[in-house]
Formats: sequence, C-alpha cells, structure tokens
Amino acid sequence: MELKQLQYFMAVCEELHFSRAAERMGVSAPNISQQIRALEEELGMLLFDRVGRKIALTDAGAILREHGTAVLRHLRQAGDAIADLKHKQGGAISIGVLPGDADLLFNALLLDFHRAYPQVSVSLLETMKVTEQVLDRSIDIGVTIGPVADERLTAIPLFREEFALAVDSQHPLASESAVPLAKLASLKLVLFPGDHQCRRLLEQSCMEQGFRVKPHLETTTLTSLLHMVEQGFGACVLPRLLLENLDRDGIRTLRLIQPTPSQDICLVYRSDRYVGYAMRTFIKTLRNYIEAAIRHAKIS
Repeated sequence: MELKQLQYFMAVCEELHFSRAAERMGVSAPNISQQIRALEEELGMLLFDRVGRKIALTDAGAILREHGTAVLRHLRQAGDAIADLKHKQGGAISIGVLPGDADLLFNALLLDFHRAYPQVSVSLLETMKVTEQVLDRSIDIGVTIGPVADERLTAIPLFREEFALAVDSQHPLASESAVPLAKLASLKLVLFPGDHQCRRLLEQSCMEQGFRVKPHLETTTLTSLLHMVEQGFGACVLPRLLLENLDRDGIRTLRLIQPTPSQDICLVYRSDRYVGYAMRTFIKTLRNYIEAAIRHAKIS
C-alpha cells in the first residue's frame, strides 16, 4: 500500500464521491478510481459499495479508514514536530476569533506577545466560523463560545465572561454599583448589530425576562460604542472584564444582576495536531493575560 493510495482513499471516504475527491486531490477521477481499485486488489476486499453514482464504505473500508486516520495523523504530527525543531524558538501561528473579540481581548495581548516573542509570527482572523476553520486547518487555534462538543477538537476553558452596563460619568445611574437587567427596557442604548454574538446573548437574556432591547444606535466597532457612551449618547452592554480594564475616566461600569448575562469562553485546536513552540507559547501567554486581567478587575 502506497501513501498516495491511502490519501486518495481517505479523500473518497470524506467526500463519498470519486469526482469530488479527485478534484480535492488535484488528480483526474479515472486516476483516483484506478488507485482505489488497485488498493482493493492488493487487500483482496472491496472498500466501497458502488450503487450507481452513490458509494458507501464496506466493513473493510471502515477498518481501513480508522487505521488510515491514525496513520495520517501521526505523519502530520511528525512533520509539525520536525518543522518546530527547524524553527527552534520561532514559528508561526494563526488565530481565529469571533467578530469584535479582536478589540475586546486581543489588541493589547498581541502587542505584548510580539514584544516578548518577536521571532513568532502571528496572524489574527475575525470569523463567525471559528470551529469550522480550526477543523479544516485554515487556522491553528480558535477562541470561541463554549462548550464545544466535538471529539476532533481539544477545548481549553479560559474564563466565564460576564456582561455589564457602561454609562457615562454624568448618567443618572453612574453612582449605582449594579442594576437589574430589566432596567435596560427603559434605557437609551447603543449596541452591536443583531448578528454580533454579544448582542445575541443580550437579546436572549432579555427575552427570558419578558422584554426586548431596542437600541437607538448600532455600530460594528467597539471604539464607536465607547465614544458614544462617553458622549452621553446612550448606555452599552459589554463584557465586564473589558470595561473594568479600560482606562477611561468618562465611563462607569455597573454590574448587571437578576440575572447577569454570561457565557463561557474557550480556546480550541484540533486534537490530532502537534502543539509546537509557537502554539504552546501563545496559549500560555493568553491564559496568563486573562488571569492578570481578572485579578486587576477584582482589585479595582
């Protein structure tokens, strides 16, 4: 059995279509069919049941797929480990985050990380498909909302993200330490658009309390939201950790209670990939950064 034959076989397993598998592997459909037939002849058993244009794995095919997955995983890990050794204490890492989280969490972190590890190249992508892109290997790791239940992924809990109310320093509520969530029904609000994950969480929490939020203004950028709050245009709901680590005298942070909107944030990467120097270093730095931010928020 040749490695290329195994790769062709695994592509057909995933696509369940010879033409699509051939296109994916950059070869012709007759070529891939010929290689699968040669593999079947070598093993003495059919790997696929062919019924018209449809195909399905046989019992022998299922066994080969299970072991083939392990073989290709070990080969990828070996290649990654050798590349890591070659780069020594360098390398590259690509990170996927949900829209808005680059501003909410990563801008300051990336600056600190680059200063500490200038030899590591970092690429940051905002995407609504964090887990999907980790799975298809277009990004190395992702930071997303948990829990993530997929045996192909390793998930590392980072923190529980609570949301709070931001108002300007002259707002009638500025002297309060906490307000009930139901108070939002009567406030002038500036918020992220409806498809943003922060907004969706807020709307879900409010609907469970029997009301809907009606923002006076929507914007996709964090900077704009904070500016609007400072200018007294309206109040905004944002992650409490972010607000309590802001250095803005014109903004007051009020806890939201009864209930407190919250969500779990986790880091994910493929379970079958080699965790090299760049990934190990970034994951450690991210966890230390979050722990420090949480300590600062509690002290403040």
